[in-house]
Amino acid sequence: MSSSPAPSGTGPTADAAPLSLCAREPHVPADRLVAEMVPPPRFDSVRFSTYIPDPNQPSQTEAVQVLESFAAGLGGTADSGKRRLFGFGRAPKKAPAGPRGVYLDGGYGVGKTHLLASLWHATPAEPELKAFGTFVELTNLVGALGFQKTVQTLSGHRLLCIDEFELDDPGDTVLVSTLLGKLVDAGVALAATSNTLPGKLGEGRFASADFLREIQGLSAHFRALRIDGEDYRHRGLPEAPPPYSDEEVATAARATEGASLDAFSPLLEHLARVHPSRYGALTDGIRAVCLTGVRPVPDQSTALRLVVLADRLYDREVPVMASGLPFDQLFSEEMLNGGYRKKYFRAISRLTALARDAGKLANSR
Repeated sequence: MSSSPAPSGTGPTADAAPLSLCAREPHVPADRLVAEMVPPPRFDSVRFSTYIPDPNQPSQTEAVQVLESFAAGLGGTADSGKRRLFGFGRAPKKAPAGPRGVYLDGGYGVGKTHLLASLWHATPAEPELKAFGTFVELTNLVGALGFQKTVQTLSGHRLLCIDEFELDDPGDTVLVSTLLGKLVDAGVALAATSNTLPGKLGEGRFASADFLREIQGLSAHFRALRIDGEDYRHRGLPEAPPPYSDEEVATAARATEGASLDAFSPLLEHLARVHPSRYGALTDGIRAVCLTGVRPVPDQSTALRLVVLADRLYDREVPVMASGLPFDQLFSEEMLNGGYRKKYFRAISRLTALARDAGKLANSR
């Protein structure tokens, strides 16, 4: 599905009929999956120079320095002609000896994605020769193109960045590890962040040992960079705003051009009918998401789909205005103490940030 972006802005002249995510049934062709393997809009302008290290965490400054050197080392001869989408042309050179990958190891909210996107921007290669995506987006690409075609598509790249490498799905981990082995042999440099394994609790826990073990034979190709720190989204920021009333949310949706308005429970049901690879397309042209009746998610499958939607909204900087319960009550204590703990805390953190952003919607009603 392709949607034309709605004009930005709020006010009494806005369309009185809000959009609805539940009314959207996006279909995403494979070539769009490839073309969209770039840093998300939220990270269009990030650079190493815009990353502000915590002065109490020297590992953050060290990580920037190491990554700047890593990016500079990825220069060299490249096929400067127009890149073919599916890898036709001469075979790329074999990888040089030594580590060709970096792994950013730290808790949520320490700026790993900012640094990963900065590495993508700093690497001296044309955008078509660099790829950036989440682990889920990479597995979706394999599903859309097939394994061999994916290898052909990415083998001519200079750099592949993988955000949130999924250590909690053994089957997909083996699949992607095999893919990365082929790409390393083709000379592609790698960079990754990851989540934690099931049963490995604690938001401050570091995952490099798990990551290097799970990618098995690829571990020698990675240098782990530990990034200490607390969630930057909560450093000195106010607490999440309290939920609005249903009427306030509906009024803001009608007064905001490009806003969607959905009841929370039907939206959760709709997400079950849309593949998570299409959640980005689901939000095409949406300037704000307005939700009524937010309540705890009923089960883990629903919760994990909501995590993906939260990631896509955060990437696109789409404010979220909601009634019902505050976002820190979305997930049960059992979920927050389970194997997907880190994902749920990331979703809470990101939705809380987007809820703060939605304050301007309420103020302009």
